[in-house]
Amino acid sequence: MKEPDDQDTDGGKSGRSRSRGRQARQSSHVSRTTMKEDDKVLEDTTDETFAEREESYLDDDDLYEEDLEESSSSMEDDYMESIGESQSMETPGPAEEEAEEEVKKKISESFFYDYMELVSMPFVTPDSGIPLDLLTLVHSFGYDCKKRANLQLLDSNTLLYIAGNQLVFLNLKTKEQTYLRSSSGGGIGAIGVHPDKTYFTVAEKGVPPNIIIYEYPSLRPYRILRDGTDLAYAYVDFSNNGTTLASVGGNPDYTLTIWNWKEEQPILRTKAFTHEVFKVTFNPEDDGQLTTSGSGHIKFWQMALTFTGLKLQGSLGLFGKTPTTDIEGYVELPDGKVLSGSEWGNMLVWEAGLIKVELCRSGTKSCHQGPINQMVLDEGEVITIGSDGYVRIWNFEAIDTADVIDETGLLEIEPINELQVDKNVKLFSMIKMNETGNNFWVAQDSNGAIWKLDLSFSNITQDPECLFSFHSEAIEALAISPLTYLMATTALDCFVRIYDFASKIPLVHMKFKQGGTALTWVPQLVSYSGGQIIVGFEDGVVRILELHDPKGLIIYSGRKKFLDADLHLTHVFKPHTAHVTALAFERDGEILATGSKDETVFFFEVEKNYKPIGYINTPGPVCQLMWSTNSHRFIEIEKRKKEKELKEKQKEEKRKQLAAEMGEDGEKEFEKEEEEEEEEEEEEEEEEEEEEEEPLPEIFIPSTPCHILCGFYSMPGKFWVSLGGYDSGFLYHCEFPPYDKNSDITKNKDEPFDFRFLEDIENNPIQAITFSFDQDMMFCGLQDGAIRIYILDSNDSSLTNMENYWHLNMHDNNYGCVKGISTSYDDRFLVTVGADSNIFVFTIFSVYELKKGIKAIVPPPRVGIETEPIPEDIQDPKAYSIENARRKREHDKLMKEVEKVKAGKREQLRALRNQFQNLLETNEDLPEHMKFKRTDFDIDSKIRAEIDRKTAYKIQKVEKELAWEKEKYHLGLKKLQNRFRDPLEGDTIVVHAIQSDHKISSYRLVKSSKYSKSKKTSQSERRSSKWERFEKEGTGRKDSQKDIGASISEPEESIIEKGKQFRPKTLSQIMVHSQIEKTKKLKLKAERAQMKIQRRKREWEELYKSKPADDYEDPKDIQAIKEAQTYMGDFNLKTAPDYKIPEHMRINAAKKEEELGQLDSMTYSKKKHMNKSILSLRDLKVAVIEEIQCLVHELKNIQLTLHVSKHTPIPQIPHIHPEEVPEKRFHYDEETLLVFKQQLMKNEDGKPPQVEHEGSIGSSGRFLRLTSVKDGDLTTRDSLSRSSKASSTTLDIPKLMEFAKADPIDVELEIMKRKEIKNLYMQQYLTNRIKELIITFDAEFHLLRHQKLKLDTQMKLSDLHHVTLFQELLLLKNFEKQENILQERVNSLDKEEQDMQWRINEILKDMEEKKNEITRLQDQEKAVYAGFQTALGENNKFANFLMKVLKKKIKRIKKKEVEKDADEDEESEDESSLESEEDESESEDEVFDYSICPTNCDAGLFELALQLREKRLDIEEALVEEKKIIDNFKKEYDTLSKKVKIVVTNLNAAEEALEAYQREKQQRLNELLVVIPLKLHQIEHVISGEIPSDLSGTLVFSNHSLGQLQERIIQLQEENSKQQKLNTEFRQRRKQLFREKREMTKTIHKMEEKVRQLMISKFGRVIDLAALQTLSVNTTLEELKIKKLRKELFNAKEMKKWEEKIAQARWELMMKTKEHTKKLHQMNDLCIEKKKLDSRLNTLQNQQGNAFQSSRKSDIVAREKVTELVQLQAERILALKEEIAVLRKKGGLTLPPIQSPQENR
Repeated sequence: MKEPDDQDTDGGKSGRSRSRGRQARQSSHVSRTTMKEDDKVLEDTTDETFAEREESYLDDDDLYEEDLEESSSSMEDDYMESIGESQSMETPGPAEEEAEEEVKKKISESFFYDYMELVSMPFVTPDSGIPLDLLTLVHSFGYDCKKRANLQLLDSNTLLYIAGNQLVFLNLKTKEQTYLRSSSGGGIGAIGVHPDKTYFTVAEKGVPPNIIIYEYPSLRPYRILRDGTDLAYAYVDFSNNGTTLASVGGNPDYTLTIWNWKEEQPILRTKAFTHEVFKVTFNPEDDGQLTTSGSGHIKFWQMALTFTGLKLQGSLGLFGKTPTTDIEGYVELPDGKVLSGSEWGNMLVWEAGLIKVELCRSGTKSCHQGPINQMVLDEGEVITIGSDGYVRIWNFEAIDTADVIDETGLLEIEPINELQVDKNVKLFSMIKMNETGNNFWVAQDSNGAIWKLDLSFSNITQDPECLFSFHSEAIEALAISPLTYLMATTALDCFVRIYDFASKIPLVHMKFKQGGTALTWVPQLVSYSGGQIIVGFEDGVVRILELHDPKGLIIYSGRKKFLDADLHLTHVFKPHTAHVTALAFERDGEILATGSKDETVFFFEVEKNYKPIGYINTPGPVCQLMWSTNSHRFIEIEKRKKEKELKEKQKEEKRKQLAAEMGEDGEKEFEKEEEEEEEEEEEEEEEEEEEEEEPLPEIFIPSTPCHILCGFYSMPGKFWVSLGGYDSGFLYHCEFPPYDKNSDITKNKDEPFDFRFLEDIENNPIQAITFSFDQDMMFCGLQDGAIRIYILDSNDSSLTNMENYWHLNMHDNNYGCVKGISTSYDDRFLVTVGADSNIFVFTIFSVYELKKGIKAIVPPPRVGIETEPIPEDIQDPKAYSIENARRKREHDKLMKEVEKVKAGKREQLRALRNQFQNLLETNEDLPEHMKFKRTDFDIDSKIRAEIDRKTAYKIQKVEKELAWEKEKYHLGLKKLQNRFRDPLEGDTIVVHAIQSDHKISSYRLVKSSKYSKSKKTSQSERRSSKWERFEKEGTGRKDSQKDIGASISEPEESIIEKGKQFRPKTLSQIMVHSQIEKTKKLKLKAERAQMKIQRRKREWEELYKSKPADDYEDPKDIQAIKEAQTYMGDFNLKTAPDYKIPEHMRINAAKKEEELGQLDSMTYSKKKHMNKSILSLRDLKVAVIEEIQCLVHELKNIQLTLHVSKHTPIPQIPHIHPEEVPEKRFHYDEETLLVFKQQLMKNEDGKPPQVEHEGSIGSSGRFLRLTSVKDGDLTTRDSLSRSSKASSTTLDIPKLMEFAKADPIDVELEIMKRKEIKNLYMQQYLTNRIKELIITFDAEFHLLRHQKLKLDTQMKLSDLHHVTLFQELLLLKNFEKQENILQERVNSLDKEEQDMQWRINEILKDMEEKKNEITRLQDQEKAVYAGFQTALGENNKFANFLMKVLKKKIKRIKKKEVEKDADEDEESEDESSLESEEDESESEDEVFDYSICPTNCDAGLFELALQLREKRLDIEEALVEEKKIIDNFKKEYDTLSKKVKIVVTNLNAAEEALEAYQREKQQRLNELLVVIPLKLHQIEHVISGEIPSDLSGTLVFSNHSLGQLQERIIQLQEENSKQQKLNTEFRQRRKQLFREKREMTKTIHKMEEKVRQLMISKFGRVIDLAALQTLSVNTTLEELKIKKLRKELFNAKEMKKWEEKIAQARWELMMKTKEHTKKLHQMNDLCIEKKKLDSRLNTLQNQQGNAFQSSRKSDIVAREKVTELVQLQAERILALKEEIAVLRKKGGLTLPPIQSPQENR
């Protein structure tokens, strides 16, 4: 923020473009001032303070740049300090200087900026004198409907939205508009409104853009937030409490910033995502949580306070198995979850950064058809706004508690309510209007409309109201009426709209199938009223519309209310095949020219209803058409004529002079001079070229020429053009080249002869140009949406003075290219249209003020316009254009002529074929020797082979061509079969009778329905499953295996036992065995006696338990009496209001579905049975016909042998109808296909349909006859045999006739007579047999027909019943949800009551146990006192003292207190932990100390007293604890009792609610109409002998039910008499039982007395017999004796085993000793031998001298022998040592001694 008196010296370089530079420099001289009320607050602020704030802002900028480099950062100032406290920051300085703190002072809440200093003003060339208010915005038609959240409410009547560079405030009541301009001039990115509606924010676009917060309703700039993003803001949102603001930037940085907007300070900043971010919002429940969404992502943010400061931590949502989607709409739920939309229309529930569940509608239908653009949580309901035009309301609880139920991750829910706004509506956002008592919302439609919606969903809900409707796509063309203040626009949204821009109201609009691309107003020369417009469209169609005032039409009665204007379609034609880009009328209005992207220009004659004249092709797409003026044409012709005349005159004069002077030589010289002049001119031109050829820099020529955007004529043959691309920023003055037929215009490289440089639009070319009526102002529309006005000199067609201009940005700078700009007919208004779908209307500066209430005049209607037929519109975009239609007509005409030629050639070929056929017939009539062979007619065999080859090739080619069609129709047939034929069990068969016209058809039986399939078998009827059968079989197998194993093991055990029996037993074994048997018998006897006693006790207990009390009554009897009392005589109908539905009669949807399934399965089985019967009847008919065919064949053979006079009529063979064999309907052969082809040819020839129908019947009959004959070949064996016999007889007869020429003899006559009689009999028999077959079949037919009629009646009744059941099912499904809720509540309450009752019972049990425990402790206390009294003995003088010591009450420190005080009181560890208190019964002057044993007192008794006192205290503490526990139990019992009462009350209420709901359900079921057909004799409700007209009060009974009721009366009477007899019998039985009871009591007393006397006489006292019987044997002693005997026996066996082992070891030791002795002897021998050898060796050493005397050879040999002997001995010694070592070990092996080689030899 700058000082109010400070000046802007930066020149506007940081925040504005070059085109805004001059504007900023101009506005820099304007001082910044604040409001008067702000001056009071800022009186104390000094210039230094503001300078300090400027420096602090610079420092903040540096910090922001550092923060952007990190993913998440925090400012150095604390979050809370940034809101409420003063802020301070250290400014770094040089190292030698001390750091200085600059205190930031809080901005005053009443401080405001000056709007005039901030707003972007128009740029005007300095010193030009052009006024700033040259244009004044008066109205805006349109808004940026595709911008997110571009519709806000400031109060109930004021709407806020963005339109280009303007912020529009629209009053809904007065329709007035107020405007705020963008401060930067670069456009507005997003807007937001404070929750209190007192502020609104404008986030702009620019370099860098600012966020400006305005105060409402004063519209003063309140705060400015700087450096939040690089280029543009995408979305802003205030927190729920309004203290903070979140903003997110657009491309390229996508920066997320959290602002303390009142202090103009950012709190946190980070990069939101790497792709486009659509929106950011705060969580309404927690301002520390945010959510961002955008392209393919959603991100959840948390502001966390870490040790380094406040951080913004983001968590990216993971889609998991769900496809990645762009997320437009979402809403934060109160519990932290987030509900978002998706591109396919489903809702996603996010929890902890993951998708918890995906919500869809039933049948997996998406929640919306298309993306969900907004979600709102309002009054406990979730509202979703979709691009399909629907607003749906959802249950919040169902969404909040939704969870996955299967692997698909989908959960089906249904909306509570829904509203379809209208067709062709794409809702983008919605905001609620603050109207008390109403639920109105204002909706943004991305198709250009603003809607008012009523979401109350009540009986008085209003229909959606369209408040405003504008263009939604780029506006392509604009036209202004030449007579009044009317304008027409067309856009790519397919609308043509008419506006009265003077009155600021839209008049009328019309929609077409294609978008409009060109438009112009028909001149007054053509349409005198000036009400016609001509529009070009995307598909190349041109339409002429007539505007008129419908109030001038003839008014008919009942006609709807007229509007202010209406459009009437007068002409439609299609000259082009692509976008129509230009329309222009010739100056005189006689010719219309249309240009298009298809590179053609069409010309139409206007006077002849726009008859096409012709067209020309252009080198490229046409972008603009402009006719040259007549003055241009005439001036050009006059100039050319004058130049020609002057040249001719000069030549003639010169020729005459030379001729007069020199004669003929003069003429020659004249010609030479002319040639020399021409050469000189050429030389001059060459010299000029040489002079101009100086070294210049190379001119850059772009590879592709820049496209022309617009242009206009300047003078005859000359024009100005504006180019795009590289040539933008210039206007080029060009000239048409001279016309030459031979030149190619596309190859001409003519350069412009002049140009004008346009300042500050190098990359911003001019898109549209228009001039004022006086040609003194040129209005230009630029690519960035700006308007530029150049002030021209009068009649300056060369644009010599283009220095002074006026410039202002109006449309959106990014996508608001100006598509059209035009002035009104009187130059008072200027209208611009842009690609951002906005229309702006300006007033042009004038000294004359406009009149108030000025209004356009709508042309009156032409006479008879209401009766004119509306021309047929061209709807199909693929319709032929005019040229294509002409070419099509020519082509059709040519094809027709070709067909005529082909037809003539075909006639010639037909005549030649007939002639050739005649020749073949003539050849057939010739004798055999003169006949030509068929091959002789072939001129060349190769020709026929070639023809056959070509034919095969053509057939193959046709098959390939038709392969796709064949597969297509095959798939189509397959789909039809799958859809209509496969669900059927079979085709419908219609069987006809033979002798009558009766017929019977089978049922069209569909496969079993889902209800019959879903029928569940009950547990009792359910078949055992495979696993159960396996278990049964397994158990059986296991048992059998056990049996087998037992049978196998039995013989083994028996063999072992038998072996043991044969073994001799020792005495000890016999003693043990006998002792065991004796003990077993005694134990068994005692166990049996004990078991007998126990059994008897149990029997007595059970008997006593089963004994009823005196007032006992059977519960069954009580229940029966209660039911009888309740229902006796009470025959409540189901329609009664107090009818109570029994539990077993309650019905639900599942039971009703089962009932439906049973009905479907029953009808299905009956229909299937009938279909089988009809099919068997059809098969019977086929068999009968086959048999009749065989019989007729035999009959014909017999009649061949009979005279004609004796023939009987042959019965007609019945035929099979096509309906009887529907399965053969799709069987065909070549003949059938040929017949079908003939029928098609007949249809094409135009024969009447009756003949075709007959032909088709005949063909089908023929086909069936063929098939029946083929089927007839498959006859039975009998028929074949009969036919073979008949054929054999027929073959024999002709042979006899041939050879029997002589007269027959008598025998032969007799034989012939007999044969004749036999044949006559056979003839009659076969005829009767045929009749019998037919009559039998017809009888079967009529019987089955009668059965089917009965079944039809039953099926109709079942259908009626099915309808009733289905209606009941639908009704029950509606009740099912609420019923389940009530039932669940009853079940939960019942369970809760049972749990509480169980807990109460447990408490009672615990209380009983605790009472028993208290009794036990009290007994222990008494025992302590009794024991101590016994220890004291009698006459103890210290008895009272010791008893007082025992009863002394003391306080004992608890363990926890001791632990706590242990550290504090370490010195008092040896002291007693008991603190005595004086007993109440003691006197104050007591002498003894109870803690010290008195003298002469027994110390042992004193110690015993102390110990028992401790024991007593423990018991008392335990008693106290138990009593506390009992008290707690009582409290809990009381609490639970109260809760049980409440639960029982709630349970009763829930049961009553469930019962009421069941009653309501029954009443709704009773309301369903049930159709029951009755005959008159079935109605017994008769009044005065007549049936009443009203039968609503009657009951309908079935005969069975009525019979049951009548039988029930008799049964009840019989039961009554039977019960009376039983009552009498039971009374008598009761008296008898009482007598028997008294007698049995007396007998028991006698027996007890007798037993007592016997015991006294035998034992001397009464004893317990049970104890006596159980103590008859001491089992423990007997078991010990048996154990002792077994142990002794075991020890004896063990000793015997060890003695045997010792003997064996001794024998082994003896053997080893012998072996060792032998080895020692051997060793002794070896030692002796060794000694001998040593002595020999010594002898040899002594005789060395002798040895040297012998020969050398003998010495060597002797030495070798000695060496060998020594080695051998050493080896033997080693071997002996090893052997000795081995023998010393136990179990060693004995090896043979090692022998020398000599010994071996």
